[in-house]
Amino acid sequence: MPVNLSGKSYLRLLDFTTDQIDYLLKLSKNFKDLKRTGTPHRYLEGKNIVLLFQKTSTRTRCAFEVGAMDLGMGVTYLDPGSSQMGKKE
Repeated sequence: MPVNLSGKSYLRLLDFTTDQIDYLLKLSKNFKDLKRTGTPHRYLEGKNIVLLFQKTSTRTRCAFEVGAMDLGMGVTYLDPGSSQMGKKE
């Protein structure tokens, strides 16, 4: 059964079903395996993502940014300390 994540907010784990979480984990493992074996792919080319972490971690952020760019995605990072995500302005 295909998993539809279109228009989904990725801010809270509670917003996902078990099937959706399993799908995302398998998808990320597939991308990691393709990178490890050097298999060229551009499945997500032209997509844009926003990285928002609860804690600031340069190493984690850089790993996500490099991985996303390897897949052809545009990346924007929002610092948790200065972001107003989820807060009324």
